[in-house]
Amino acid sequence: MATIAGSPRMAVGDEGFFLRGAIAMALVIVAGFSTQLAMGRSTFASPPLVHAHAIVFMGWITIYVTQNVLVATDRIALHRRLGWIAAGWIVLMLVLGIAVTVAMARRGQVPFFFKPLHFLVFDPMSLFAFAGLTVAAIVMRRRTEWHRRLHFCGTSLLMGPGFGRLLPMPLLQPWAFEATFAAVMIFPIVGVLSDLRRSGRVHPAWQWGIATMIGSLVLTQAITYSPVGDAIYRAVTAGSPGAAVAPLEFAPPPVGPLITGRPAG
Repeated sequence: MATIAGSPRMAVGDEGFFLRGAIAMALVIVAGFSTQLAMGRSTFASPPLVHAHAIVFMGWITIYVTQNVLVATDRIALHRRLGWIAAGWIVLMLVLGIAVTVAMARRGQVPFFFKPLHFLVFDPMSLFAFAGLTVAAIVMRRRTEWHRRLHFCGTSLLMGPGFGRLLPMPLLQPWAFEATFAAVMIFPIVGVLSDLRRSGRVHPAWQWGIATMIGSLVLTQAITYSPVGDAIYRAVTAGSPGAAVAPLEFAPPPVGPLITGRPAG
């Protein structure tokens, strides 16, 4: 998204980069989930909550790409109207994203290459960082250079599940989460390099965006390996099969090919 509301013409010469970046993000998500499904590592036989989550998150990627197309083609009025829908979409993403994470932890079905407690913390933390950056972008919608860069960093944080389905995650254990985070950081780093190539300087929005992304990583690690993290896990999984799962130990690989979306039972 380049803006939600602002001056009549917001183009600052880098619309092409942000459009290409949005398309690249969409391709990562589509490739990741398609590859997982084609290899039999995922299934449509998942609870309705998982399907609702997938629809909403794919909806955001579609909105993000569409918003960049609208800006690149100078259809700003439509871009503004769709932008307000996108603002409300954030709430759905937070609610469904956290609900799915909690449900997986309670079922004891966290992907085996993640520690259950780590997964329970990093998934919501990524969503909160995404929401924070996106809301900041909306607040700064009249400052286009800030707006589009903060949106770009925020949406980059949603690429973890896509990269996680493309990278050899079992081979990256115990650093699977850190590896996906490093892959996610490719997008803002390319943004920094694009600024340097175009103008010889780096816009400060990248610094704030990247600092927020790294801050989410640091906070994730701090909570996971603290009494707070353990208390959160115990509270979330109380009275469920997940309570019997060691929060900071890796589960053995599943007998079948499925890694995520496993039906309960």
